This record gives sequence, structure tokens and C-alpha cells, in this order.
Amino acid sequence: MIKPAWVLSSDAGDHFEPQLFRLLRAIHDHGKLTVAARAVGLSYRHAWDLLGRWNAIFGSELVLLARGRGARLSALGEKLLWAEQRTEAGLFPQLENVANELNAAIRHARAQTASVLRIHASHGYAIEKIPDLTRDHGEVDVDLKYMSSVDAVASLARGDCDLAGFHVPEGELGPVLWEQYAPFFKPRQQKIVRMVWRAQGLIVAKGNPRKIRALRDLTRPGIRFVNRQPGSGTRVLLDSLLAAQRVDATRIVGYDTGEFTHAAVAAFVASGMADVGMAIEPAAAQFGLDFVPVVRERYMLTGRGATLATPAVVALCSLLRGAEFARLMAPVAGYEPDHPGEIVAAGELFAWVAKK
Repeated sequence: MIKPAWVLSSDAGDHFEPQLFRLLRAIHDHGKLTVAARAVGLSYRHAWDLLGRWNAIFGSELVLLARGRGARLSALGEKLLWAEQRTEAGLFPQLENVANELNAAIRHARAQTASVLRIHASHGYAIEKIPDLTRDHGEVDVDLKYMSSVDAVASLARGDCDLAGFHVPEGELGPVLWEQYAPFFKPRQQKIVRMVWRAQGLIVAKGNPRKIRALRDLTRPGIRFVNRQPGSGTRVLLDSLLAAQRVDATRIVGYDTGEFTHAAVAAFVASGMADVGMAIEPAAAQFGLDFVPVVRERYMLTGRGATLATPAVVALCSLLRGAEFARLMAPVAGYEPDHPGEIVAAGELFAWVAKK
């Protein structure tokens, strides 16, 4: 199994394993080098030597140690950790897509016979659990590729994948968002695999110092916003919310920005480069930020009826209904089970879906 990871090198060409970021993150979280080293599986001596090598490379200390006061990151250490976190947050889907393509090539080269289920999906904290879940607890091999919700549903219509992951808000905005999917959705041929409810809202700094309570606050003077990329489900949702509430998007400073993941939006706010962004709640929790709920939505999968009857999808649905998936999702902020693994017609969930 291939996973993306950092490889760092000095000007002299010396390469080091990417343990530094994990160690810096653990020191930031625990405040003691002994505890941090244990948390990342290193001996105290190894951790000390690792920091020493990188101090020499950067020409400055990354961690400040004081007797009786534990350990804390220096200004350079904080900036280095922040840069890694923001880059990882922004590039995660693309890196995962490349890794999944390499894994698929390896499986093909080794002529493995396990069922391969192709899923194209909008990124979320439930869908990202599926490859590990199926690998560790089932016989299904999942080839997961991230893209926008609309692109995922369109990909299914073209026959480029077996299942598509997308999201639809509850309430009056549901039919509005469905218009984006309708050209590619065939209700007589496709069904829904239920997964989770999740909350979309405004991510703000801890304590919400700018007192941002609603979308209308985005137009206040001095408020800096960070947006998702055009075409993403969250961007479409935001535009619909702004239109419904008659909020002029041109008055929002930062509306034309476009981060590619929920985590990247949260990282942008955590850096202080923006005051607020639109994303899902786990991204706020990941960076220790506050969250102002705006709308609740379903995240689900869709596929053709014949595909849903295949052993691979039957096995996946069984895993979604099981205790392990529930355990994985339990600590994820803002997520609730929505009868995961149950297969229903789109019209059973969305009354406005026309049969055609």
C-alpha cells in the first residue's frame, strides 16, 4: 500500500525520513520531548539526534527546551509545522489520487484477483475511511478518487466509476442543489447508498473574536473570507445560501479565493490569513477552531441498480452497516449516521426527484 509522505533534503543532498513533522506536531501537542518521542514511536535519544541534525541544517533551533518547563516549538518550528499542515491540507486529495493510481497499477501488475470497486467522490471525513475499512475488514479493494460532487456524479453517468459520492442539503436548498446533479442522474436506473449526515458552516478563530454569527456578517468591513474552489459542492451550496438570503457576494472580501479541501480552508483561518471560511465541522476541530453551523446535509453514494447488486457493493454496504464503521465515525465532529449501508431509491429521500 502506497501512501504519500514528505521527503526532506539539505543543500548538501542529505535525505531524511519524514519523522520531523510528526515529532514537531507531538511536541506542540504534548509540551514534553519525552512524551512526544514516545507518541511517535521514537526513543528519546533518536528524537534528540533528529532535532540536532535539523537544527544544524536550518542554522536555528526548532524546539526550545527549558528545565522544569518542558519543550515548545521555536518561531521557526511553529512556521515549519504550520507550512506542513497547510500544504498537507490543501494537497491531500490530489496526493491520495496519485497514490491510489499507483496502488491500482501495482495490483494490476501482480494480477491480483480481489474485486476492485471504483469510487469517485467529493472529499469528506466519512468517505476517506472506506479504503482502510475495506482493506482491513473485507475482501473488497477500493480505488477511490476525489473530485467535486458534480464531477463525481457526471463520472458515474459516463461509466468511469462504479459509485459516486456527493452531498445534498436538507430543507429548501435541496432542490436547488439537485439541479446541479439532475443532468447526470437517472432515477430509474440509479439508487442511493445512505451514509451520514454532516454539518456545513462557518469556521472561525477560537473564541470567535470577530463575532461572526451568520453569512450576512461576511460583508462587514475588515472581515476576510476564504472560499472553496468553483464547482465544489460547498461553493455551490454557499452561492445558493447567499442568493436565498440576498447577500451580495461581491461585497465579501476573499470570495474569489478557492481552496480545494475543507481542511485547507480551516488551515487558512488557523494561520490568521482569513477570519472565516465555509467548510464542514471536522475541519474546524482538526485545527482547534470554532464552528458556526449553517446547514445540515446528507453525504451519500449513488450507483446503478445492477452495480449495487454485485458482491463488491454488497460487501461494502455490509461494512457500512457494521460496528467498525460506526466506531471510526463516532469521534468525527458534526457527523451522524444516516442508516449507513441502506440502499434506497432517490425519491425516498428527496421528494423533488423526478422519475425519468
